[in-house]
Amino acid sequence: MSEQASHSQGYSEQETIRRAKLEELIGQGKSPWLITHFPVDALSQEIIQGFDSLEGKTVAIAGRMTSRRIMGKASFAHLLDSAGLIQSYVKRDDIGLDAYQAFKSYDIGDILGIKGKVFKTNSGEVSVHAEEITLLAKCLKPLPEKWHGLQDVDLRYRQRYLDMIVNPSVRDTFLKRTRIINAIRNFLNSRGFLEVDTPILHTLEIGAAARPFVTFHNTLDIEMFLRVETELYLKRLIVGGFDKVYEIGRIFRNEGMSPKHNPEFTSVEFYQAFADYEDFMTLTEELISSVAKEVCGSTQVSYQGKEIELKTPWPRISMAQAVKDASGIDFFDWHSDEEARQALRDKGIRPEPHFTRGDCLAELFDEFVEKNLVQPTFVTDYPVEISPLAKRKPDDPRLTERFEFFICGSEFGNAFSELNDPIDQRARFERQVAERHKLGGTKAQVDEDFLNALEYGMPPTAGEGIGVDRLIMLLTDSPSIRDVLLFPTMKPLG
Repeated sequence: MSEQASHSQGYSEQETIRRAKLEELIGQGKSPWLITHFPVDALSQEIIQGFDSLEGKTVAIAGRMTSRRIMGKASFAHLLDSAGLIQSYVKRDDIGLDAYQAFKSYDIGDILGIKGKVFKTNSGEVSVHAEEITLLAKCLKPLPEKWHGLQDVDLRYRQRYLDMIVNPSVRDTFLKRTRIINAIRNFLNSRGFLEVDTPILHTLEIGAAARPFVTFHNTLDIEMFLRVETELYLKRLIVGGFDKVYEIGRIFRNEGMSPKHNPEFTSVEFYQAFADYEDFMTLTEELISSVAKEVCGSTQVSYQGKEIELKTPWPRISMAQAVKDASGIDFFDWHSDEEARQALRDKGIRPEPHFTRGDCLAELFDEFVEKNLVQPTFVTDYPVEISPLAKRKPDDPRLTERFEFFICGSEFGNAFSELNDPIDQRARFERQVAERHKLGGTKAQVDEDFLNALEYGMPPTAGEGIGVDRLIMLLTDSPSIRDVLLFPTMKPLG
């Protein structure tokens, strides 16, 4: 390729050289793109850990060449496969002059297949003594410099594939992510819960506080909405006779982005008939401690320099008591919404005009309490105004049988004894929809089909949703949700 052509394409000098090598291979009829199969029969860590039984045996490995030392008639190279790194020893007399010259022309980042015998070098490193080398794919872009890795955080999230090549710990995080999700699934399965799938596309905007993404179905000629929760469909299944159900899946909310928020994220929601929120506090602490023990080997984990103990039981405190302890303000002293709003003003917080007593208590909680809940803690008995789907407490109808649990100053899950009174539920839905209309959600509607289901009778039920990504952040000591999402949402370049 001419220098003029390479510049017109915008290639760097390194890219130009690599492309010229590729053109030469194609001209010789040796294009790596024509290879469709290589018989891999061992992974790096299997060979290293199983050396005693594999020594002297022939294996076939494949991976990306991440380093190479050429020493005349012999060379050493490291291959990175899905399990890790392994060294290969390549000698000219063993693979032939032409093959050795070809090997020396390969670039760091090229994907190679190597067949050879397992042995240990004089320095004690388990390696594969190459007998045959095949170029399986050409790397046309140079990898980031070895010792500095990929440091640009924005680029790491945009090009996760490159991040995984040069930062091995990133792959470890996502292997752990899968183990965490599997541990959640195994725990719920072992307790008799049935995993189900519910619709992601909804035909109406429910009256929840979360703002949905809107799309359009051409055949039906209607707007549709990506789900902001799985709750209402799962509770329909409780009505239908399944006593224990759960779903692990993507949720979509058209809201802000931060180290704790991504527009699409993973949650697990689970529901159990004939249970209440007290039962679910016990279930929750057992679930989280069990997952930590299975994945991390202990209920004690380190997160951003803080030691967190997840073993059961966890402390429990009502929202009103937590706010009173932290701010001196007593929810039960308020006799009107205006009194509550004035209490916020007295604390230097500007309430929205529509704030109820429940909204004001939640605002005080956010301001004075949440950030201080480092060790796992259940916060219970939320006001009814901010809990539209939760059952009222029999001894105080201002409050609901609801809890959220907090770790490291963040909310991880939300649960309650489900409201199964269709008349009360309709009234709360209607108030909620009215509030959404005031805030600009003009298409929000009451979910009539869900109310219809409730009218057939839903047994006493407890339900909960847990943010899976936040749990993964905790158990992998990751400071941002983007660190635990393979492909986080990013603003397009340009």
